[in-house]
Amino acid sequence: MGKMQGKVALITGGASGLGAEDARVLAREGAKVVITDMQADLGRAVAAELPDALFLEQDVRDEARWHEVVAQTIARYGRLDTLVNNAGLVRFGTVETLPYDEFRLQVDVMLAGTFLGCQAAIPHMSKDGSGSIINMASVGGMKGISTIPAYAGAKAGVIGMTKSIAIHCREQNYRIRCNSIAPGGIVTPMTAQALAQLPQDSAGLDQIQNHGMGQPIDIANMVLYLACEDGRHITGTNIVIDNGEIAG
Repeated sequence: MGKMQGKVALITGGASGLGAEDARVLAREGAKVVITDMQADLGRAVAAELPDALFLEQDVRDEARWHEVVAQTIARYGRLDTLVNNAGLVRFGTVETLPYDEFRLQVDVMLAGTFLGCQAAIPHMSKDGSGSIINMASVGGMKGISTIPAYAGAKAGVIGMTKSIAIHCREQNYRIRCNSIAPGGIVTPMTAQALAQLPQDSAGLDQIQNHGMGQPIDIANMVLYLACEDGRHITGTNIVIDNGEIAG
C-alpha cells in the first residue's frame, strides 16, 4: 500500500518539470492523478506513463475551465484529495523595462490561477482529513531580485494567500490543509530557458554557483509529504527547499 493509495491528485503545469515529477511520485505511491497543462502533447505523454491517469488541457487563468476540470476529476474518480497549483512561467525585466502585459501574464497565471484553483476545488475536496492544497511559491518571492518583479510579486502573493486559505479552511472545519513550497534553483525546462536569457554577470547565475541546482525529485518528495498522512499536522506554512540560499 502506497502513501497515496485511494487518493486523487490534481496537478497543474504537469506536462514537464516539477509538475511532471509530482505526478510520477504521487502515482508511484498509489494516487490517481489528473494532469493539466496547455502543452497538450507533453501532458498526454506524462499521463500515458502513469496508471489510470488523466490529462486535461487547461489555462489556469480561465475561471470556467477550472470548474470543468474539477467536475471532470470528480466524475472520473469520485473524489479529490490533493490540489497542486504548480503552473508557472517567468519573464525577465526590471520595474522600468518589463512590459505591463508580461507583468499581468505572470501575475494572472501564478497568483490568480492559484486563487481560482483553490476556489474551484475547496467545495469538492475530501473533508475526511485527506484534503491537501500545495501551492508552488519560490525563493524569488522571499528575496529581492531586480529582474523578476512580476514573478517575485506573484510568488510572494502565493505565500501570503496560502496562509489565508489555510486559516479559512480551519475556521470552516473543512479539514483541508493548505501549504506552499518555495524552491530555489531547480533543473527544469523552464529554468533552463530562463537562465539562457540571463547575462553572464547576473545575480541568478551567482545563485547557481553558490548554491547549486536541485532536482525535481527534491520538490516532489515534499509534495508527497504534504499530500499524505505524514503531513497531517502541517498547514499555513511555507517550506523552503533551496540548499541554504535564503539562509545566506
